[in-house]
Amino acid sequence: MKLTIDTDAGLLFYELNGKSHGIKLYSRKAFELISRYWLKVGWNQRYSYTFTWLDRPIIQIPEDIMRIQEVIFQVRPDIIIETGIAHGGSLIFYASLCKLMGKGRVIGIDIEIRPHNRKAIESHEMFPLIKLIEGNSTYPETVRSVKSLIKHKEKVLVILDSCHSKHHVISELRAYHGLVTAGSYLIVTDGITKDLYDVPLGKKEWIWDNPQGAVSEFIKDHPEFEVEQPKWLFNESKLNKSVTYWPRAWLKRKY
Repeated sequence: MKLTIDTDAGLLFYELNGKSHGIKLYSRKAFELISRYWLKVGWNQRYSYTFTWLDRPIIQIPEDIMRIQEVIFQVRPDIIIETGIAHGGSLIFYASLCKLMGKGRVIGIDIEIRPHNRKAIESHEMFPLIKLIEGNSTYPETVRSVKSLIKHKEKVLVILDSCHSKHHVISELRAYHGLVTAGSYLIVTDGITKDLYDVPLGKKEWIWDNPQGAVSEFIKDHPEFEVEQPKWLFNESKLNKSVTYWPRAWLKRKY
């Protein structure tokens, strides 16, 4: 696709399948088109690597953090499980929400928790609400360790944010979907990799080797889940599409 912005005329021109189209620059469609490429350019520039939450790098864009905050406040889970820890910013974020709500705790899983990150997380004021598990997230012994921390009838929300290959994500989906309670979510992050196969820092195989492919495969055999983008709780605009690194991320458990 070719985009041309004429700020003087207030128009956005885009070329698709050999045909040229012109739309108003300040329209909803223009916002959606520009946002699509803003996401790709921002990812390549590592924009998400510029944010912290309570002093820990979080490596997410603000929109996704705000949207998941809305969901967590509505679901009010007893347990939030996240695969993939990195610097621990997301764990600290979820734990801070639990503290504000007066309910919930967080379990973080990673194949390797680097010593300096472990030290920073364990010394953080939010750590009393966090349990760290080091190990491959898909190994049976790791899953058993997670299950041992969940009490009977506790409400569980799961976030998959470790390795984003199709194979690994489908393995995590199969390993953790049974822990998600009805009305809660299994969230598969970073499906944007499907659209990043052609950016300089991307990989060609991402066009098929991505979390969205894992979701499509998983959902065929699991009718108890549906892909459902949570409704915006507040919207005085004409927009209805998220500007997100997490397309097709939200798997809601119906029963």
